[in-house]
Amino acid sequence: MNGNIYQPVEMRIERAKDEAPEVRTLRLAFAHAPDREAFFRRYRVGMFGLYGVPGEGESTFCVASPPGRDYIECTFRRAGRVTAALLDREVGHPVTFRGPYGNHFPIESWRGKDLLFVAGGIGLPPLRSVIWNILDRRAEFGRVAVVYGARTVADLVYKDELAGWAGRSDVELVTTVDPGGETPDWKGRVGFVPTVLKEMPAAAPGAAALVCGPPIMIRLSLPVLSGLGFRPTAIYSTLENRMKCGVGKCGRCNVGGVYVCKDGPVFTLEEIQRLPQADL
Repeated sequence: MNGNIYQPVEMRIERAKDEAPEVRTLRLAFAHAPDREAFFRRYRVGMFGLYGVPGEGESTFCVASPPGRDYIECTFRRAGRVTAALLDREVGHPVTFRGPYGNHFPIESWRGKDLLFVAGGIGLPPLRSVIWNILDRRAEFGRVAVVYGARTVADLVYKDELAGWAGRSDVELVTTVDPGGETPDWKGRVGFVPTVLKEMPAAAPGAAALVCGPPIMIRLSLPVLSGLGFRPTAIYSTLENRMKCGVGKCGRCNVGGVYVCKDGPVFTLEEIQRLPQADL
Protein backbone atom coordinates (compact mmCIF):
# COMPACT_ATOMS: atom_id res chain seq x y z
CA MET A 1 0.00 0.00 0.00
CA ASN A 2 1.30 3.46 -0.89
CA GLY A 3 -0.90 5.46 1.49
CA ASN A 4 -3.67 5.98 -1.06
CA ILE A 5 -6.56 3.68 -0.07
CA TYR A 6 -7.96 3.88 -3.60
CA GLN A 7 -4.75 2.88 -5.38
CA PRO A 8 -4.52 -0.88 -6.06
CA VAL A 9 -1.30 -2.79 -6.54
CA GLU A 10 -0.51 -5.00 -9.50
CA MET A 11 -0.68 -8.77 -9.10
CA ARG A 12 -0.07 -11.68 -11.45
CA ILE A 13 -1.93 -14.97 -11.41
CA GLU A 14 0.51 -17.77 -10.54
CA ARG A 15 -2.02 -20.59 -10.29
CA ALA A 16 -5.72 -21.11 -10.88
CA LYS A 17 -7.59 -24.09 -9.49
CA ASP A 18 -11.24 -24.99 -9.90
CA GLU A 19 -12.61 -26.03 -6.50
CA ALA A 20 -16.32 -26.62 -7.20
CA PRO A 21 -18.86 -25.58 -9.83
CA GLU A 22 -18.24 -21.88 -10.55
CA VAL A 23 -15.76 -21.69 -7.63
CA ARG A 24 -12.07 -21.04 -8.20
CA THR A 25 -8.94 -20.35 -6.18
CA LEU A 26 -6.37 -17.92 -7.58
CA ARG A 27 -2.82 -17.72 -6.30
CA LEU A 28 -1.56 -14.18 -6.82
CA ALA A 29 2.02 -12.93 -6.79
CA PHE A 30 2.89 -9.30 -6.15
CA ALA A 31 4.39 -7.69 -9.24
CA HIS A 32 6.63 -5.49 -7.08
CA ALA A 33 8.56 -6.55 -3.98
CA PRO A 34 7.83 -3.39 -1.93
CA ASP A 35 4.09 -4.04 -2.29
CA ARG A 36 4.57 -7.60 -1.08
CA GLU A 37 6.62 -6.50 1.91
CA ALA A 38 4.10 -3.80 2.84
CA PHE A 39 1.24 -6.28 2.67
CA PHE A 40 2.82 -8.89 4.91
CA ARG A 41 3.87 -6.31 7.50
CA ARG A 42 0.17 -5.62 8.09
CA TYR A 43 -1.61 -8.84 7.21
CA ARG A 44 -3.25 -11.03 9.87
CA VAL A 45 -5.73 -13.82 9.22
CA GLY A 46 -9.31 -12.63 8.93
CA MET A 47 -8.43 -9.48 7.01
CA PHE A 48 -9.77 -8.94 3.49
CA GLY A 49 -9.03 -7.17 0.26
CA LEU A 50 -10.53 -5.93 -2.97
CA TYR A 51 -9.64 -7.97 -6.04
CA GLY A 52 -10.05 -6.39 -9.44
CA VAL A 53 -9.82 -6.83 -13.17
CA PRO A 54 -8.87 -3.69 -15.08
CA GLY A 55 -11.92 -2.34 -16.86
CA GLU A 56 -14.35 -4.54 -14.93
CA GLY A 57 -14.20 -3.29 -11.34
CA GLU A 58 -13.41 -4.78 -7.93
CA SER A 59 -14.97 -7.35 -5.63
CA THR A 60 -14.48 -7.68 -1.88
CA PHE A 61 -13.64 -10.97 -0.18
CA CYS A 62 -11.20 -12.57 2.22
CA VAL A 63 -7.56 -13.42 1.87
CA ALA A 64 -7.77 -17.22 1.99
CA SER A 65 -4.06 -17.90 2.56
CA PRO A 66 -2.07 -17.49 5.80
CA PRO A 67 0.99 -15.39 6.56
CA GLY A 68 4.36 -16.95 5.89
CA ARG A 69 3.91 -17.32 2.13
CA ASP A 70 5.21 -15.02 -0.59
CA TYR A 71 1.82 -14.95 -2.33
CA ILE A 72 -1.83 -14.50 -1.46
CA GLU A 73 -4.78 -16.66 -2.46
CA CYS A 74 -8.45 -15.92 -2.89
CA THR A 75 -11.35 -18.30 -3.41
CA PHE A 76 -14.59 -17.02 -4.91
CA ARG A 77 -17.80 -18.06 -6.61
CA ARG A 78 -19.13 -16.49 -9.79
CA ALA A 79 -21.65 -13.94 -8.54
CA GLY A 80 -21.49 -10.99 -10.91
CA ARG A 81 -19.44 -9.06 -13.41
CA VAL A 82 -16.17 -8.89 -11.48
CA THR A 83 -16.10 -12.50 -10.33
CA ALA A 84 -17.00 -13.61 -13.87
CA ALA A 85 -14.03 -11.60 -15.15
CA LEU A 86 -11.77 -13.15 -12.49
CA LEU A 87 -12.91 -16.60 -13.58
CA ASP A 88 -11.87 -15.74 -17.13
CA ARG A 89 -8.36 -14.74 -16.08
CA GLU A 90 -5.61 -17.25 -16.78
CA VAL A 91 -2.15 -17.92 -15.34
CA GLY A 92 0.10 -14.98 -16.12
CA HIS A 93 -2.71 -12.48 -16.47
CA PRO A 94 -2.66 -9.28 -14.40
CA VAL A 95 -5.21 -8.49 -11.71
CA THR A 96 -5.31 -5.77 -9.06
CA PHE A 97 -5.50 -5.89 -5.28
CA ARG A 98 -6.15 -3.42 -2.46
CA GLY A 99 -5.61 -4.39 1.15
CA PRO A 100 -5.32 -5.81 3.67
CA TYR A 101 -8.24 -4.16 5.42
CA GLY A 102 -10.28 -4.84 8.55
CA ASN A 103 -9.55 -6.54 11.84
CA HIS A 104 -8.44 -10.13 12.39
CA PHE A 105 -8.92 -13.26 14.46
CA PRO A 106 -7.10 -13.02 17.83
CA ILE A 107 -4.88 -16.04 17.33
CA GLU A 108 -2.33 -15.01 19.95
CA SER A 109 -4.99 -15.19 22.67
CA TRP A 110 -5.74 -18.81 21.73
CA ARG A 111 -2.35 -20.25 22.59
CA GLY A 112 -2.81 -23.48 24.53
CA LYS A 113 -6.57 -23.47 23.83
CA ASP A 114 -8.77 -25.92 21.91
CA LEU A 115 -10.19 -24.67 18.62
CA LEU A 116 -13.29 -25.73 16.69
CA PHE A 117 -13.86 -24.58 13.11
CA VAL A 118 -17.38 -24.87 11.66
CA ALA A 119 -17.89 -24.08 7.97
CA GLY A 120 -20.41 -24.59 5.24
CA GLY A 121 -19.85 -24.43 1.47
CA ILE A 122 -18.02 -21.32 0.33
CA GLY A 123 -17.74 -20.32 4.02
CA LEU A 124 -14.55 -22.37 4.39
CA PRO A 125 -12.18 -19.90 2.60
CA PRO A 126 -12.34 -17.25 5.39
CA LEU A 127 -11.45 -19.97 7.92
CA ARG A 128 -8.86 -21.70 5.74
CA SER A 129 -6.31 -18.95 6.38
CA VAL A 130 -6.82 -19.36 10.13
CA ILE A 131 -6.61 -23.16 9.99
CA TRP A 132 -3.32 -23.05 8.09
CA ASN A 133 -1.93 -20.36 10.39
CA ILE A 134 -2.72 -22.61 13.34
CA LEU A 135 -1.26 -25.70 11.63
CA ASP A 136 1.93 -23.76 10.81
CA ARG A 137 2.26 -23.24 14.57
CA ARG A 138 0.58 -26.46 15.62
CA ALA A 139 2.51 -27.04 18.86
CA GLU A 140 1.23 -23.75 20.32
CA PHE A 141 -2.44 -24.83 20.41
CA GLY A 142 -4.62 -27.53 21.90
CA ARG A 143 -7.12 -29.76 20.13
CA VAL A 144 -8.01 -28.65 16.58
CA ALA A 145 -11.30 -29.87 15.09
CA VAL A 146 -12.95 -28.94 11.80
CA VAL A 147 -16.58 -29.61 10.89
CA TYR A 148 -17.20 -28.78 7.25
CA GLY A 149 -20.20 -29.46 5.06
CA ALA A 150 -21.71 -28.57 1.70
CA ARG A 151 -24.85 -29.24 -0.28
CA THR A 152 -23.22 -31.95 -2.38
CA VAL A 153 -19.85 -33.66 -2.65
CA ALA A 154 -19.13 -31.53 -5.73
CA ASP A 155 -19.67 -28.35 -3.70
CA LEU A 156 -16.93 -29.15 -1.17
CA VAL A 157 -13.95 -26.84 -1.71
CA TYR A 158 -10.25 -27.58 -1.08
CA LYS A 159 -10.79 -31.32 -1.56
CA ASP A 160 -7.04 -32.04 -1.67
CA GLU A 161 -6.46 -30.09 1.52
CA LEU A 162 -9.36 -31.80 3.24
CA ALA A 163 -7.75 -35.14 2.42
CA GLY A 164 -4.47 -33.87 3.86
CA TRP A 165 -6.11 -32.67 7.06
CA ALA A 166 -7.94 -35.99 7.39
CA GLY A 167 -4.61 -37.79 7.28
CA ARG A 168 -3.09 -35.78 10.11
CA SER A 169 -3.07 -37.17 13.63
CA ASP A 170 -3.25 -33.68 15.14
CA VAL A 171 -6.45 -32.57 13.37
CA GLU A 172 -9.96 -33.95 13.80
CA LEU A 173 -11.88 -33.47 10.55
CA VAL A 174 -15.57 -34.22 10.00
CA THR A 175 -16.92 -33.66 6.50
CA THR A 176 -20.59 -33.93 5.68
CA VAL A 177 -22.98 -33.30 2.81
CA ASP A 178 -26.70 -32.60 2.88
CA PRO A 179 -29.05 -35.59 2.51
CA GLY A 180 -29.22 -36.42 -1.18
CA GLY A 181 -25.88 -34.78 -1.91
CA GLU A 182 -23.76 -37.88 -1.42
CA THR A 183 -22.20 -40.01 -4.17
CA PRO A 184 -21.78 -43.82 -4.18
CA ASP A 185 -18.12 -43.50 -3.18
CA TRP A 186 -18.66 -40.83 -0.50
CA LYS A 187 -17.05 -41.88 2.79
CA GLY A 188 -17.95 -38.85 4.90
CA ARG A 189 -21.09 -38.04 6.86
CA VAL A 190 -24.53 -37.31 5.47
CA GLY A 191 -26.41 -34.65 7.39
CA PHE A 192 -26.69 -30.92 7.91
CA VAL A 193 -23.76 -29.20 9.63
CA PRO A 194 -25.70 -28.14 12.78
CA THR A 195 -26.94 -31.71 13.25
CA VAL A 196 -23.47 -33.21 12.90
CA LEU A 197 -22.08 -30.50 15.17
CA LYS A 198 -24.24 -31.74 18.04
CA GLU A 199 -22.08 -34.88 18.21
CA MET A 200 -18.89 -32.95 18.98
CA PRO A 201 -17.55 -33.15 22.54
CA ALA A 202 -18.22 -30.38 25.04
CA ALA A 203 -15.94 -27.37 24.92
CA ALA A 204 -12.92 -27.36 27.17
CA PRO A 205 -12.38 -24.27 29.36
CA GLY A 206 -11.22 -21.36 27.23
CA ALA A 207 -11.95 -23.09 23.92
CA ALA A 208 -12.86 -20.94 20.90
CA ALA A 209 -15.19 -21.71 18.00
CA LEU A 210 -15.09 -20.09 14.56
CA VAL A 211 -18.14 -20.39 12.31
CA CYS A 212 -18.69 -19.24 8.73
CA GLY A 213 -21.13 -20.29 6.03
CA PRO A 214 -24.64 -19.67 4.74
CA PRO A 215 -26.69 -17.53 7.15
CA ILE A 216 -29.15 -20.34 7.93
CA MET A 217 -26.27 -22.69 8.80
CA ILE A 218 -24.74 -20.11 11.11
CA ARG A 219 -28.04 -19.33 12.83
CA LEU A 220 -28.72 -23.01 13.49
CA SER A 221 -25.15 -23.71 14.59
CA LEU A 222 -24.90 -20.93 17.18
CA PRO A 223 -27.28 -22.51 19.73
CA VAL A 224 -25.49 -25.82 19.24
CA LEU A 225 -22.17 -24.19 20.01
CA SER A 226 -23.69 -22.57 23.09
CA GLY A 227 -25.01 -25.96 24.14
CA LEU A 228 -21.52 -27.40 23.81
CA GLY A 229 -20.31 -24.80 26.29
CA PHE A 230 -18.75 -22.14 24.07
CA ARG A 231 -19.21 -18.67 25.55
CA PRO A 232 -20.55 -15.81 23.35
CA THR A 233 -17.18 -14.07 23.76
CA ALA A 234 -15.41 -17.17 22.38
CA ILE A 235 -17.58 -17.74 19.28
CA TYR A 236 -16.31 -15.86 16.23
CA SER A 237 -17.68 -15.22 12.77
CA THR A 238 -16.88 -12.97 9.84
CA LEU A 239 -19.43 -10.70 8.18
CA GLU A 240 -17.44 -9.97 5.03
CA ASN A 241 -20.44 -10.76 2.81
CA ARG A 242 -21.95 -7.42 3.88
CA MET A 243 -19.15 -5.33 2.40
CA LYS A 244 -18.82 -3.43 -0.86
CA CYS A 245 -16.20 -0.66 -0.97
CA GLY A 246 -14.14 -2.06 1.91
CA VAL A 247 -13.03 1.30 3.31
CA GLY A 248 -16.13 2.73 5.00
CA LYS A 249 -17.14 5.15 2.25
CA CYS A 250 -20.20 3.63 0.56
CA GLY A 251 -22.23 2.94 3.73
CA ARG A 252 -23.55 -0.40 2.50
CA CYS A 253 -22.02 -2.40 5.34
CA ASN A 254 -23.03 -0.23 8.28
CA VAL A 255 -25.22 -1.78 10.97
CA GLY A 256 -26.24 1.00 13.34
CA GLY A 257 -23.00 2.79 14.16
CA VAL A 258 -20.82 -0.16 13.15
CA TYR A 259 -19.06 -0.32 9.80
CA VAL A 260 -18.33 -3.97 9.09
CA CYS A 261 -15.39 -3.13 6.81
CA LYS A 262 -13.68 -0.92 9.40
CA ASP A 263 -14.82 -2.40 12.74
CA GLY A 264 -14.86 -5.98 11.42
CA PRO A 265 -15.24 -8.18 9.52
CA VAL A 266 -14.41 -10.44 12.49
CA PHE A 267 -16.87 -10.25 15.40
CA THR A 268 -17.63 -12.35 18.43
CA LEU A 269 -21.16 -13.62 18.94
CA GLU A 270 -21.47 -11.23 21.86
CA GLU A 271 -20.65 -8.31 19.58
CA ILE A 272 -23.02 -9.52 16.86
CA GLN A 273 -25.87 -9.84 19.34
CA ARG A 274 -25.46 -6.15 20.22
CA LEU A 275 -25.88 -5.05 16.60
CA PRO A 276 -29.32 -3.70 15.67
CA GLN A 277 -31.20 -6.14 13.47
CA ALA A 278 -28.06 -8.23 13.22
CA ASP A 279 -28.17 -10.57 10.26
CA LEU A 280 -25.40 -13.07 9.81
